[in-house]
Amino acid sequence: MTSDPAASDTLANDNLAKVEQFLTYLANERGHSPRTVENYGRDLRRLVAALPIGRGWDRLTHHDLRQHIARLSREGLNGRSIARHLSSVRRFYRYLNREGEVMSNPAADLRAPKSSRRLPVAMDVDQSSQLLDAPADDPLECRDRAIMELLYSSGLRLAELVSLNLNTIDRRNGDMKVVGKGQKERIVPVGRQALAALDEWLMVRSQMAAEGEPALFVSRNGQRLSARSVQARLQRWGMAKGASQRIHPHLFRHSFASHLLESSGDLRAVQELLGHADIATTQVYTHLDFQHLADVYDRAHPRARRRNPKDGSPG
Repeated sequence: MTSDPAASDTLANDNLAKVEQFLTYLANERGHSPRTVENYGRDLRRLVAALPIGRGWDRLTHHDLRQHIARLSREGLNGRSIARHLSSVRRFYRYLNREGEVMSNPAADLRAPKSSRRLPVAMDVDQSSQLLDAPADDPLECRDRAIMELLYSSGLRLAELVSLNLNTIDRRNGDMKVVGKGQKERIVPVGRQALAALDEWLMVRSQMAAEGEPALFVSRNGQRLSARSVQARLQRWGMAKGASQRIHPHLFRHSFASHLLESSGDLRAVQELLGHADIATTQVYTHLDFQHLADVYDRAHPRARRRNPKDGSPG
């Protein structure tokens, strides 16, 4: 470790320069989105600021990184954020190794501390019906209701929804082909009420769509509707229709999965419909269903009811 301040400053600048070279590589050679590059940059600059004085990338140790992880945890980062941070460091070291800058990857065997998994929030059946049965007052609301019906009917991700084209849905069979994560295709059903809502939207779509636009859902300017616009419109719908919670696209996907699993108990089928590669991802909905059952039990079972503290009777 060097005690020369000038040499330490030079090394720190060199460390940062290698990070910037890596970010340029991600953007220009790997074609990553600006958002992804920004996330890598934030993680790695945070590590640069935490490096021991005089320590270059080739001298960073497994122990140094363990101390860094412990510090991030003390600063309040949860397990998921630390895992992403470590993923950035591992990817950066693979790049440095390829460039001949280092011989090993000190982050290779490090794991982030586990954090409790947040359960997805879902609407109950009555809430979803009240929201979807609200009348559409203009063509934009007609489009928005068709979007919500389709999200709830088929459990689509937001990216899958906005990529739909006019020829995507097979009305005769009542299904559609969806391209999900990793460009994996799956067939999902489209319910009767979703088809009816789509019919209403298609009757007015020509008033908005630009000539030759293939997108199923279009914006005021006639082009494909963006994901951000869908989020804003659904939140607006929820506020206008008096929803008791914030309405967003993934809420319908969560509700689709929860209600289907509650009714069928078929975890594997729900996994296929959602397009999950790993059934462990789908299993979070079994916890959600159990939470609902536990609430019912607490309210209904005579031995589970809370007692009135004044007279000892069931509350």
